[in-house]
Amino acid sequence: RLAAMMPPDKTLRERRLHAVLYEVCAMALLVPLGSWLLDAGLGHVGVLALLMSSIAMSWNMLFNALFERLERRAGWQRTPLVRSVHAIAFEGGLVFLCVPVAAWWMAISYWQAFLLDVGILLFFLPYTYVFNWCYDHARARLLARRLSPQG
Repeated sequence: RLAAMMPPDKTLRERRLHAVLYEVCAMALLVPLGSWLLDAGLGHVGVLALLMSSIAMSWNMLFNALFERLERRAGWQRTPLVRSVHAIAFEGGLVFLCVPVAAWWMAISYWQAFLLDVGILLFFLPYTYVFNWCYDHARARLLARRLSPQG
């Protein structure tokens, strides 16, 4: 009965659309906000946002592949502890990769770049929640419309 209420799995095409919409909407919000907060040009902040987004996506793929290999070799289960180690190690690696890039691109200290990175993380926590909530509701409405006899 519950399975009948669950929406169908996303196709690869829809997953790509979701990822692109997520990044485009984030940039549309983050770049003007960052430009205003940092008192820097839109283009300058936009390039930094693209650099950091590219780093994050690349790191995500590499880190997850390496972590999953370690997980298999060590025989780990995805317990809350393992998930916490995964999240902390991922974010730590991302800070290690992004802070020098932000410091160089914005011509700021490593401390200022670290604070900028923390600010970006604090932006993405609620953004991710709200974006996915909106996406899921819009998707459910579209699916309901397609499946309705009048649609």
